[in-house]
Amino acid sequence: MLKAAVIGLGDISKIHIPAIQANPEVELIAVCDIDETKDSVPGVNFYTDYQVMLENEALDCVHICLPHYLHYPATKACVEKGIHVFQEKPLGLNTVEGLALVKLEEEHKDVKICVCFQNRFNETFIKLHEIVNSGEYGRLIGLKGVVTWFRPKAYYEVKPWRGKMKYAGGGVMINQSIHTLDLMQILGGEIESIRGSIDQLLDYGIEVEDTATANIKFKDGATGLFFATNTNAGNSSVELQVLFEKEKFTIKDSILTRVNENGKKEELIEDTKLPGTKFYYGASHVKLINHFYTCISKNTQEYVHVKDALISLQMIDAIRQSSEEKRQLKMEELRYANS
Repeated sequence: MLKAAVIGLGDISKIHIPAIQANPEVELIAVCDIDETKDSVPGVNFYTDYQVMLENEALDCVHICLPHYLHYPATKACVEKGIHVFQEKPLGLNTVEGLALVKLEEEHKDVKICVCFQNRFNETFIKLHEIVNSGEYGRLIGLKGVVTWFRPKAYYEVKPWRGKMKYAGGGVMINQSIHTLDLMQILGGEIESIRGSIDQLLDYGIEVEDTATANIKFKDGATGLFFATNTNAGNSSVELQVLFEKEKFTIKDSILTRVNENGKKEELIEDTKLPGTKFYYGASHVKLINHFYTCISKNTQEYVHVKDALISLQMIDAIRQSSEEKRQLKMEELRYANS
């Protein structure tokens, strides 16, 4: 049986821990958080220092559910001890950290690092990806990714790291809509250039953006529209749309629909939903977590690698740089610098 641990007992750990405990092939033996009041998982060893935990426990896999600025050092500490890692998004604070993790992965080929882009495992996206790859509906003309959510000022006050660039790496792009950017690049393929704009529309006194928009040009000729904001009145459904020469496909409200050239709308498939208030996380965390443990057991490679997760960070950095320079930015012009 594989031995697992979780570092970081914030909101997202409440998705990871039940998933680990429900897997009959895995045993959760340790958890870690600097806050001693979070020692609340019965029968599991609790630590306040993950380095001590890594020294004391014989672990096969560690789930990293920490604030963004701790992803790289915690992942590095685990990998250098030969422990597989299931890391929450984002890969790192920026492209520089992302590239450092790519190098780490290359230097430790026997250790697996899976980044949690669970929406790749949604039933609607799997079906949409198959449709794009089929070529059945003609040339891919365009993509649209829209995230209109709400975050109150208290969201940043309760956890101040969320509003600071050096700890979060950004705002709505890296925190709320990185999954949408990830899915857009999978469907659209290699990116040629991005023209982006970021802003703060709310007077929260934070450093990170609450709104971002971008025009994305893909090398195969399609264009992409990306829009994300935390200034909406509530959390609306994420929308991902693909436009072909002949028909249009849209994922919204966790349902994939098809609209043909005559305007007829047809529902194709619906995602499994997560119960409770965090429904917008989707139900695919469990799928990806179980899949990764299968990859560990069978020593296979079909999971979300570091190099796969790097692309969304590059997109975010390109949107930011384009906004600063007020111009269309070719991806090869991306400035790999901490900023």
